[in-house]
Amino acid sequence: MRHRHTTPFEMCEYKFHVRVPMDCWRQWIRHRTANVNEYSTRYSLAINSAQETMPDEWRVQSGNNKQGSENFLDVSAGEKLSSQEKELHRLSRVIYEKRISEGVAREQARKDLPLSTYTEAYWKIDLHNLFHFLSLRLDPRAQHEIRVYARAIADILRDAVPIAYKAFEDYVLNSAQFSGPESDFISSHVWPMSREQVEKLIFGVFKNGRETAEFLDKLGYLKCFLREPTRE
Repeated sequence: MRHRHTTPFEMCEYKFHVRVPMDCWRQWIRHRTANVNEYSTRYSLAINSAQETMPDEWRVQSGNNKQGSENFLDVSAGEKLSSQEKELHRLSRVIYEKRISEGVAREQARKDLPLSTYTEAYWKIDLHNLFHFLSLRLDPRAQHEIRVYARAIADILRDAVPIAYKAFEDYVLNSAQFSGPESDFISSHVWPMSREQVEKLIFGVFKNGRETAEFLDKLGYLKCFLREPTRE
């Protein structure tokens, strides 16, 4: 994991049976690295269940992120929204079932169902791509609803492959990548220390000497060390 050798993880596959609201599934299915067999409402009746939002769960649109949210609406406003949501779910289901009873094709009768309607799917993916999925969907900036599913999957993997999952936490989930300009800033302003000073500072921090050496090499690449005096 530390050296980005992905083959061992690609050899391990997981298959999940998931039930998820359609709007959340739209984000999920964007990860095009899995095999998917989804419940079809062309052949079967739509699942009679939709995700409900509690009065204290309505979020406010973020002021600086067009695809994010921040804080929550007052519960009093949320109660009205939840009541309207419940009525929308009820009415849309009544209309859907009325169309079915009158002989409308299932593929057309479904078109006005809300995106909160649940769908089901079998989702098969190898461990390498599953870790990539989690690296994106466990991020605090990901939508709350899909983070809930990501945390559930993470709990499964933490028990099933504890060593691999710990490596994922250490070298992917809790790591950071620096851009060229960021690296230049670090080398110029953040770490004006000698290699010897750093070696003493980090002694015993890493799991083994090889990992320590690799960290020092990275700092050297970023030119974080004080320049050695030039000898005549």
